[in-house]
Amino acid sequence: MAPRRRLTPVWRALVEIGFIVFLFYSNLLMGEFNRSAGAGKTFSYALRDIFTTTNLTIALCSAFIGYAVVEFLRKRL
Repeated sequence: MAPRRRLTPVWRALVEIGFIVFLFYSNLLMGEFNRSAGAGKTFSYALRDIFTTTNLTIALCSAFIGYAVVEFLRKRL
């Protein structure tokens, strides 16, 4: 059996950052859907409400900070 290839640091960073962004948006969607679940509010309304440039900027900044902290701790411990 061939040895498993390790992800390059760039790919690993992209996967980890993508996962953090996914968690951010899923948390934001759940909060928005619960908050806006009034009459006439739909799932698509909640999706339109959370996918904004501001939320994307916050998600990416948080993801890069989270990745940096995890990498620091990974190398430190």
